[in-house]
Amino acid sequence: MNQKDVIVVDAEILGGTPVFRGTRVAVKTLFDYLEVSSLNDFLEGYPSVSREQAEAVIELASSLLNTFTRHYEAAA
Repeated sequence: MNQKDVIVVDAEILGGTPVFRGTRVAVKTLFDYLEVSSLNDFLEGYPSVSREQAEAVIELASSLLNTFTRHYEAAA
């Protein structure tokens, strides 16, 4: 699953806030849940988001962080 399969940014949906495709659930909500709770709690609270979608977003965030870290270390 790639970013476009999972995340939508559309001015007509929550004012352009990134949301899970096919929902009105902001991606940020997943990370807010993970700060204080669990993925299972998030999925229970937002059944319109599939586990596959949530895991894909977590993997994407991890990949972006790893890319940033590599670039940062190369520049240092």
